[in-house]
Amino acid sequence: MMVRVLAVVFALVCALPALAQTKLPAGLDPQNTILMDLKYGRIVIKLRPDLAPKHAERIKRLTREGFYNNCPFHRVIAGFMAQTGDGSKGDGTGGSKYPDLPAEFSAVPFTRGIVGMARRGDSVNSANSQFFIMYGTAAGLNGQYTVIGEVVSGMDVVDKIKKGPEAQNGAVTNPDRIVRMQVAADAK
Repeated sequence: MMVRVLAVVFALVCALPALAQTKLPAGLDPQNTILMDLKYGRIVIKLRPDLAPKHAERIKRLTREGFYNNCPFHRVIAGFMAQTGDGSKGDGTGGSKYPDLPAEFSAVPFTRGIVGMARRGDSVNSANSQFFIMYGTAAGLNGQYTVIGEVVSGMDVVDKIKKGPEAQNGAVTNPDRIVRMQVAADAK
């Protein structure tokens, strides 16, 4: 009897590291999955390196450097999108230490849950670190912005992000922030 109890305890101790790992929705590649934790819960984003390899690599690199931790959702417009990713200034005017990226447009439409790269005005090759998550459909963005991924879990969390007034182009006072962002393969 004691041998069986010890065997069960040993099996549980060996299984703990596997149980502690983040459980991902089926079919996701941990190397191309982002875990974004907010005070409301977790958002799981499937990156699309097949559509935008340079942009997906940039997001992973900045995530691994901790650039997005405590980053604000500085521009959030109800029914449209929630924008974040300014880890240097926090107000939507900053980027990373890396050069801007050339556009990687695709035929994927901007619908609810799609994640796209933000850019400066009419400069299509100015995406750097900022990105946005769609609340709804915006056909006017199709072919004009780079799609980098899609939310596969946690749109209920995205819906809770504090919105800014439309009259101020969604600029948020005391914005919600990314608590922690990780590549799923590195998750602790």
